[in-house]
Amino acid sequence: MRTTNLNDRAVVTRAQELIYELRTRAVMTTPTITVAPELPMAELRGILRDNRISGVPVTADGSLVGMISVEDFINWLALGAPPCPVRERMVQSVVTAYADEPLVHAVRAMERHGFGRLPVLERRSGTLVGIVTKGDIIAGLLRAMDVSWREEEIGRYRGGRLLDEMAGDSVNLVLRWHIGHKDVLRGGEVSSRLKASLVRLGVASESSRRAAIATYEAEMNVIIYAEEGDVTVTVDPRTIAIEVRDRGPGIPDVQQAMEPGFSTAPDWVRELGFGAGMGLHNIWRCADTFAIDTDVGSGTCLRIGIPVGAP
Repeated sequence: MRTTNLNDRAVVTRAQELIYELRTRAVMTTPTITVAPELPMAELRGILRDNRISGVPVTADGSLVGMISVEDFINWLALGAPPCPVRERMVQSVVTAYADEPLVHAVRAMERHGFGRLPVLERRSGTLVGIVTKGDIIAGLLRAMDVSWREEEIGRYRGGRLLDEMAGDSVNLVLRWHIGHKDVLRGGEVSSRLKASLVRLGVASESSRRAAIATYEAEMNVIIYAEEGDVTVTVDPRTIAIEVRDRGPGIPDVQQAMEPGFSTAPDWVRELGFGAGMGLHNIWRCADTFAIDTDVGSGTCLRIGIPVGAP
């Protein structure tokens, strides 16, 4: 069992929570400015300057074949600006994001690689549908925060009396969901439904955010690693108790699995933009109490405790 120290507990802001809730398509820029591989490097300066951008996707026949940035252009100038097409100076191994994935994956990819922008692809077709920059993410979060703040206040006003009634009658509310195997496109549904329920109950913003993020990370772990799993959430006037029980391979080394960045995700998961190795660590950061019971070859049970808090 691992129990958090109060000093280590994460303070989850609304912006941090929204990067789990929003999909990349909600903040990306579209249509996207692109250049052809045969464009002369000498013409790139005008495109970057006129559009006030620091990088641009390179496409051929509608498919992404590379990225060229202002840094690549400066390096070309440092070589004496020899005449050549963009394809000779572009980066061909491109890190991308998918339009339908949670925004958190794009944010993590930017942090991991030090990029300021990512091309966004449609998952099924692989076609380029947009580009997401750090500025896009900030602007998108600000828009969403304005809308969600109003919705949360309305929900909390309506739900406050329900929490009071639960306190008076010593009532527990139990919520249950089932999680399927490899159903990546539905990842985040359970955590979103839990968050909506907690808001309607009038649970404090900080507590509902932490519960949603912890549940999302646990939900994705079940989808990626286990055959199936179940989430049971018990809410009483003092505590949000989350239990995530799966039928899967178990965790051979819990201490190693808790380390940030450690991941045993298979290739198909990494290709979809998941498996960054932050799941259990983020759960621990969001929880007041966190216990892991695991049986190698049978499955794992996570028990997460978060206080309801003052509305």
